[in-house]
Amino acid sequence: METTEDLKESSRDAVIRAWATLQAHADNGGLLTPDAYRLAFADPEFLLRPETRGIRFQLELLKPDIELAAAGIHSTVVVYGGARFVAPDVAEQQLAAARANGDAQALADAERAMRTSHHYAKAREFARLVASHSQQQRPEDRLFICTGGGPGVMEAANRGAHDVGIPSVGLNITLPHEQATNPYVTPYLAFKFHYFALRKMHFMMRAKALVAFPGGFGTLDELFEVLTLVQTRKVRRVPIVLFGRDYWSRLLNLELLVEEGAIALEDLQLYHLVDEPEEAWGVIRQFYGL
Repeated sequence: METTEDLKESSRDAVIRAWATLQAHADNGGLLTPDAYRLAFADPEFLLRPETRGIRFQLELLKPDIELAAAGIHSTVVVYGGARFVAPDVAEQQLAAARANGDAQALADAERAMRTSHHYAKAREFARLVASHSQQQRPEDRLFICTGGGPGVMEAANRGAHDVGIPSVGLNITLPHEQATNPYVTPYLAFKFHYFALRKMHFMMRAKALVAFPGGFGTLDELFEVLTLVQTRKVRRVPIVLFGRDYWSRLLNLELLVEEGAIALEDLQLYHLVDEPEEAWGVIRQFYGL
């Protein structure tokens, strides 16, 4: 009688053989064509059909979940923010180059990059504070930085954790113009998604806090989804921190929603406005009594 281990080994062997067949086909320069005899789980054309979208949803849910659990990543601080902000030293280089070539538009862009580079610097410092705290904790009590894995504020947060040698997570997304994972995401914690919905789910599944730095449509989309989930009690209450009072106060007038009866007054207590990394970390520490 076959044991459980025998069945596992047999299954692994089947997968290895199936993928070896496909790899050999590719190495020989052959194009994949529909093949009814190919094993279903090793049939890319079958898995990419519109009818198998539900299976792809499951795979995008399961793969990061299994790998993160295996890596001991159970609690995260999610950092949202714009992809277009650069580090202060990079901004300085861009400004020097723009001044040298005398292009008016390049100079204006470089001056703006210099002005907004503090978002990068503060995201990096905030993540360093979180990672430094976690460095002193038992593995099961650590908080790991999690970002969208891209450039800008995301890179800065992963970089802050990297500065103190603590792993961090990147949940990247395929885009029309390919977005590469930033170099500070821990390689075995770098995941790539096709579906925004599954990516958002993974942001929330382990989140103990969410910090939104200035950003564009993507940051706003993620922020309002989180606010809605917490407001409607679809997820547990967690600290939601908006970093940059001036930015968010100019962008959002949520008091209007109260005045018009669209939300309750207490819904304005779902988030905190801060300006400094220590202040943001303080909100989280106070919430959990750290």
